[in-house]
Amino acid sequence: MNRLTTLALAMLLLMTVALPSGADPNSGAPAATVAAATPDAAATFDADAATAAYMATMTADATARSDRYFEGGYWLLLWDLVAALLVAWLLLRFRLSARMRDRAERTTRLRWLQTALYSAQYLLVSTLLLLPWAAYEGYFREHQYGMSNQDLGAWLIDEAKGLALAVVFGSIVLVAVYGVIRKAPRSWWLWGAGVALVFMAAGSVLAPLYLEPVFNKFYPIAESPLKAQILSLARANGIPAEQVYEFDASKQTTKMSAHVSGLLGSAQISMNDNLMNRASPGEIKAALGHEMGHYVLNHEYKGLVFAGVIFVIGFAFVGWAFERIASRNSARWGIRGVADVAGLPLLFALFSVYMFALTPVQNTIIRAMEAEADAFGLNAAREPDGFAQAALHLSEYRKMRPGPVEEFVFFDHPSGWNRIHRAMIWKAENLATADIRAYDAVHHPPGTPK
Repeated sequence: MNRLTTLALAMLLLMTVALPSGADPNSGAPAATVAAATPDAAATFDADAATAAYMATMTADATARSDRYFEGGYWLLLWDLVAALLVAWLLLRFRLSARMRDRAERTTRLRWLQTALYSAQYLLVSTLLLLPWAAYEGYFREHQYGMSNQDLGAWLIDEAKGLALAVVFGSIVLVAVYGVIRKAPRSWWLWGAGVALVFMAAGSVLAPLYLEPVFNKFYPIAESPLKAQILSLARANGIPAEQVYEFDASKQTTKMSAHVSGLLGSAQISMNDNLMNRASPGEIKAALGHEMGHYVLNHEYKGLVFAGVIFVIGFAFVGWAFERIASRNSARWGIRGVADVAGLPLLFALFSVYMFALTPVQNTIIRAMEAEADAFGLNAAREPDGFAQAALHLSEYRKMRPGPVEEFVFFDHPSGWNRIHRAMIWKAENLATADIRAYDAVHHPPGTPK
């Protein structure tokens, strides 16, 4: 996902949550009426052969490199958990967490301010402890695979910005959550989940307008036929956007991305400059058609519903496990109970274990949403080859053809092969033979797979 995900994580104390919807990936009303399929089209256009032709454009070296990069991410999931548990153990075992609490209590007698002061210390210390691992994962590994354009200084500046936001918003979240714990010590898990959900919704509204610009500059794209087509596509699908924005992600990454964000009647269409500079107009319209699908199909709202369920179950588990573990170690760790902020490392460690175990469930929910947005985007933008070419661009850092179990467990998007095949089936079913020839003459460069 993107900076929006990072900022949402910061507001929820770096707790990864699944976003959106478990709807049938093939459902959803199309944004545009598609041409009726004809027997002639099905007889003359082979979707399987077209898919194979697209896949054949990837060299063996490129495929192997992409596979290594993506498969390495499977292990990163485990090592991220191990690193989080190690930090929690260090803070508890050596009573660093208790000392931070004591320092906050000596500073003020106000409980909410004690929580805020502890939160700032916790986020600062845990970030510094994790910095070597974060540098490997987010800087050195990205450079190893040619995914990053940042020098180390620029990367550290972005990390410092993220830490500052985490301290501000994370402290606010913790003050609210621990206020609930103190008021309702038996049912805090239910009310606390509600508080977390409220802050998550607030983050979805605030991040595109106020938080993402901390990391990147957003500016309207120049007037052009492409811009007019994008805004026309937005209007046709009831998206209240009057501008298309570009942001300077190329200073950080080589990856292409876009999003249509907003809640409560707001909407912002944004694409990074990598997409703008490297993709064809057909790819751009296909990518933004997909992103508009998320907005039109209410994936933000559906995501909040799923996040609410995840929070309630997760907080209930954390509350149950905390009592059993703390009862045996409270004296050694210097924590007084679940309402004591010094117990936050244990709460965070337990929630991290819960979210790790939930990885296949989260990925299935998100993958279903992404497939639904794919179907919407194909019908809305009517750019099947642009869609397929965009999938090939994503092959730079996503494995194109995983096994079924691998895709179920580790993929939060449909695989590249799946997306290209979906686009070619759409092309066969929705464009008559003459339409395909005319379409290819305009949109499909000679010598590329058809």
